[in-house]
Amino acid sequence: MTYRPPSPYAPPRRRPRLTRRGRLALLVGAALAVAVAIAVPLHLTRDEPAVEKPRMLLVPEGWRAGQVYTAVDRMLGLPEGTARKAATAPGTHLPLPAAAGGNPEGYLFPATYPVLDATTPDALLRFMVDTAGKRFGAARIAQGARAHGMSVYETVTAASIVQAEADNPEDMAKVARVVHNRLARGMALQMDSTLNYALGRSTVDTSYEDTRTASPYNTYERKGLPPTPIGNPGDEALDAVIRPADGDWLYFVTVAPGDTRFTADYAAHQQNVAEFNANRSAAKS
Repeated sequence: MTYRPPSPYAPPRRRPRLTRRGRLALLVGAALAVAVAIAVPLHLTRDEPAVEKPRMLLVPEGWRAGQVYTAVDRMLGLPEGTARKAATAPGTHLPLPAAAGGNPEGYLFPATYPVLDATTPDALLRFMVDTAGKRFGAARIAQGARAHGMSVYETVTAASIVQAEADNPEDMAKVARVVHNRLARGMALQMDSTLNYALGRSTVDTSYEDTRTASPYNTYERKGLPPTPIGNPGDEALDAVIRPADGDWLYFVTVAPGDTRFTADYAAHQQNVAEFNANRSAAKS
């Protein structure tokens, strides 16, 4: 049978026409569909309020308590000094070890913390101390402290010095070994970081007058560890104290960024210090 294509001239098919009742039904259906589409989001908005997205507060390794308090006040939009009062008020009971004597220095663990509009300074500081308690309460920390004849609190104090003194994470285990070696020999630690803490500053320039400062944090004149941590150390610094590098070093100085030299020879150390001073003078000129 021969196929014949439809003629372009064939009369067009007639479209079905809606009756008056059909048109009315179609309009009502369309109106209902639009109403439902609008009602659903309105219903969700009224019954399910939007979830608040938390802001993030970063506490870097080595920050002192004072720096943490300032950051908390700014994050929460509170007057300066509010967080400090919350941490040190007589009625505040942060979960600190007895050895801390109520001083949270060293136990405001460096991490990133979520903050909501309803967050209070007390709750945020408590969260930090709780985090530190969990990290420092690990069995390996207690065992490492005992292996070096230290309490956990003393280990945190030593870690705060390592955190402040090491030029980079790779040097932490060596700095920790210097701390252990000097303590074992009954030598004064002579750490600029502890002296800076006493003077409320941060610098690599220490004068002779500075070393005469009357303070329990002056480890040039006083032997042993300072009475409290001098900052809030992170995991790497704490691990360095419980697992220090092997070495007989008693001295170290960062001659230039990335170039920290460790030695047990005082004469060699003096030469390294002279090179450090020459580099500092050249940088200032």
